[in-house]
Formats: sequence, structure tokens, C-alpha cells
Amino acid sequence: MVISSVEEISFDLHSLAPLPRPQRVLMTTPDYFAVEYVINPHMKGNIGTVDQPAAFDQWDRLADAYRTLGLEVHTIRGAEGLLDMVFCANQTLPFITPDLSRRGVVLSRMHAPQRMDEVTWYEQFFSSIGYDAVSLPEAIDDFEGMGDAIWHPGRYMLWGGHGFRTEPSAYQFISEVLDVPVVLLSLDDPEFYHLDTCLCVLNESDAMIYPGAFSSSGRRLLNHFFDRLIEVPEAEARNLFAANAHCPDGKHVIIQKGCSNAIEALRAFDYVPVEVETSEYLKSGGSVYCMKQMFW
Repeated sequence: MVISSVEEISFDLHSLAPLPRPQRVLMTTPDYFAVEYVINPHMKGNIGTVDQPAAFDQWDRLADAYRTLGLEVHTIRGAEGLLDMVFCANQTLPFITPDLSRRGVVLSRMHAPQRMDEVTWYEQFFSSIGYDAVSLPEAIDDFEGMGDAIWHPGRYMLWGGHGFRTEPSAYQFISEVLDVPVVLLSLDDPEFYHLDTCLCVLNESDAMIYPGAFSSSGRRLLNHFFDRLIEVPEAEARNLFAANAHCPDGKHVIIQKGCSNAIEALRAFDYVPVEVETSEYLKSGGSVYCMKQMFW
């Protein structure tokens, strides 16, 4: 079931099977992280500007933030020549069936040629821990994992961003293979090229969004499924990737330092912001959510 408008909804969110939160975090070391080409608007003007020692320090502190929250952090080494491999939300979509009988990953098909070879490294990792690796049909050109496909917290439902890095036909395949409803959200602003740049799911009822990234139809869908939407101001969304924050436990929100309005709003909704510095990664168009992959 793939849904693109409120009128197409034929189920109640609470009727869907429950989905446990993943407790393991995968991160990829920034050994070769750099900005040496432009494949999104945020990279423009940043070629050759990455401070490697600072990037390593920021990566370490993010990993420590997850450990402090009690999550199990796993790492794989970045590969030479794959400069954006550190953004490990993009190469796979991890899944678990509601009866917990099957764990696997849907393998991405990266849009940019510079990133296509990243997927093999994640296929090897997940296969090594017993996950099924599901490949897309050859007819599907673009799908970028959890950069665009985001599990609704606590329920067996996917949000599916499309428009720049993922095509809608990928969600039709995923919906059929995993027997899961997918709610499509069209992305039209190239600065918000992945869904995770403008939607941060918090718990089953709450999400943080930059509303300007979505069409009126998309905003209606978000309002239908979430009871409360925290809106991020444009400057913090574009410049600090405020909506690329991550809430791993329904309470704490790991977010780029300096997102003052978003942080104030989160506290007003009784969330606990955990500020981290990801300024070196912002140069490449990514922040907290991009730099990790959650799995069961």
C-alpha cells in the first residue's frame, strides 16, 4: 500500500502492528571524508575546506552521545575514495518484521555516481551479522535508504521521501516485499534533497519538521499521522540542519549545536536536547541523522 494523499488512507495508525525501536547504531569512520565535488547545494563553496582533525573529533563526540544514551555503537572503517561513506543512513534500509522473525536490509541504489560503490561495504556488514540483503529490481534507478525512507516510531509504517535521490517506484517494491504501508512525501527544494533533512520523527505522536520543504498535500499527511508537529525556522533548517536531528529513544534529541529556536521548542514539548557539533559535516550537506544507521 503506497499512499500519496490523505484521501487514500484506509487504515488507522494505531491498527498497525507495533514496531520496536532499534537499539544498535552503525557509524562509519571519517578516514577519507572530504568535500571534493558538488552533488548537493550545500557542498558549493566548500571544496577542500574540511578540517580532518575536527571532523574526527566531532564524529567521536557523536558516537559518545549515543553511548551515553545507552545505545550499542558499531563501526565500520571508511573506504578510500568514498568521501561520503561517513553518511551511513543512505546505503541501506534496515527492517524487522512485526513478528520479529526476519531482519534484513533493502540495499540502496545511490543517485550520484561518486557514491554508488558505498553500498557493497554495508551489504557485507549486514550479511556478516545475519541480515537478509534485499536488492532492488534493475528497473529502479534511485533509492537512498534511510535518507529518504523513515520508519514511523512504534508502528510498522514507512515515510517515503522522493524527488531528488529516490524514485516512487522503489516504495512500491518495498511495500510489496515487506508488506508495509508507505506514505509518500514529495520533496521540491534541492537544499532538502533527502527526507531526513526536513523531517525528524520523535515518537509515535510527535515530529519536528521544516514545513517549507513540503507541499500542501505532504503537510496534510504529516498532520494526519502526527498529533503534534514542531516547526523548525527556515534559517536553522537550511544552515544548521535542525530537522536532521535524531531522537533514538523518544525522549532525547541529538541536534546540531546552535539550533536555538528548535531546541527551545523541543524543551517546551518536554524533550531533552543533546547538542553536538557537526560543522565539518554540514559542509557536505549532512548532520546527525545522516551520520548513523539504526538497526535491530
